[in-house]
Amino acid sequence: MAEQRQTSADAVLTRIGQAAMLLHAGDREEARNRFGELWAEIGEAGDALHRCTLAHYMADTQDDPGDELAWDLRALTAVEGPGGEAGEPSPAVRAFCPSLHLNLAADYLKLQRPEAARLHLDRARDAADALGPAGYGDGIRTGIDRLERRLGEW
Repeated sequence: MAEQRQTSADAVLTRIGQAAMLLHAGDREEARNRFGELWAEIGEAGDALHRCTLAHYMADTQDDPGDELAWDLRALTAVEGPGGEAGEPSPAVRAFCPSLHLNLAADYLKLQRPEAARLHLDRARDAADALGPAGYGDGIRTGIDRLERRLGEW
């Protein structure tokens, strides 16, 4: 039974990855449609990794900054739980935290809410401290520094 669930989970992540490839190739509308279908299947009570990954990508398909924020908040809820205290998330889910907070900071800055942006930027920096010194970690820290400079202009 566990093997069947693993196969099923892998299929969901594969489908999310396929839609993400569409997004990165520039087909935002088709990616948004596929993510929407997957969200309807997974739902608010689905696997945390699936919800976090899907909402994280779905945010990037949004044209409206308020909608982007709503999807990034869904991703964060998948990590932290509805009350912000879901216990210890899996390492795979926890790996999204620096990027989620960075995206939330950027969302709030787009919405001209610098105080909320600063809060999430600080959380992104704290979470990024746990990342490795190269690759993904460097990319997140560079994004944090860039947003820090933009936020300093407010």
